[in-house]
Amino acid sequence: MLRLGIDVGGTFIKAGVVDESYAIVHKVSVPTEGDAGYRPVVQNIARVAELAAREAGRSVKDFALVGIGIPGLLNPRTGVVVSAPNLNGWRDVPFLDEIRNLLPAPVRVGNDANCAVVGETLAGAAKGNENVVMLTLGTGVGGGIITDGRLFTGGHGLGAELGHMVLHMDGETCGCGMDGCIEAYCSVTSLVKQTRRAMEADPTSAMHGYAREAGLVDGRTAFECSKMGDKAAAKVVEAYCRYLARSIGSLVTAFRPDVVLIGGGLSNQRAYLMDKLNALLPKYVFASDVIGVPPVIRATLGNDAGTIGAAYLDRM
Repeated sequence: MLRLGIDVGGTFIKAGVVDESYAIVHKVSVPTEGDAGYRPVVQNIARVAELAAREAGRSVKDFALVGIGIPGLLNPRTGVVVSAPNLNGWRDVPFLDEIRNLLPAPVRVGNDANCAVVGETLAGAAKGNENVVMLTLGTGVGGGIITDGRLFTGGHGLGAELGHMVLHMDGETCGCGMDGCIEAYCSVTSLVKQTRRAMEADPTSAMHGYAREAGLVDGRTAFECSKMGDKAAAKVVEAYCRYLARSIGSLVTAFRPDVVLIGGGLSNQRAYLMDKLNALLPKYVFASDVIGVPPVIRATLGNDAGTIGAAYLDRM
């Protein structure tokens, strides 16, 4: 029986009709319109569900489940979104009650990063594993955990905010307001800051020419110039990989996953990033010489992971 997965982003709401083999058979999207408040967003979610159903030649009531991934802190049991900064600062929004009034099908809601790890575990790079940690490296750092085949969400479903564990006491200020978070060192946003600092310190770096040609400094700048042999870029990459490996090491020590997944735009560096992380990781994992360390690999489903995971939230 078909299911519907909906991924709510700050700009677009994407919906996918997902079959029993975890394949997305139809896709549609609509603008989020988050600046207008939460009720227009809820209405847009209902609209994208109807559009997706129409694409599949069905009605919404024909779906076994409508699963929705929200970019924020929420209680999946009550469906209350406690905080969603990327949705114009939602606070204590009774989301599940609102959307259930508009959709004539069973509805589940989850954090978008949790949806992504469910998708990757059911149908992607972590398929066949029962213990998984996933980090998504983008504007921020999202995270998801599967332990003994079940999605771990912490007390009241409000845990597993891996990007806001502290990596460096009194360190860089994070967008959340705390200092030293993993996100403040391992997000693409922080990587860009590190890259800009290195460029200011070394006017001869190849990163200047690369950025002029690309039209901006982004997460690729240091990595691509490091591949070309630029020393300043290589130092940025080396420091970034140490930050990320230290973060992963603590998560491995806490959860002992079978595999660690890296998603988000930076995962497109593929082996150049993964090889460095796998080489560094044993140094930062407790008892790695006795227990060993899990492989760090690239997530494979991209943006589809959240859609598939949302549609099958009830499986984990």
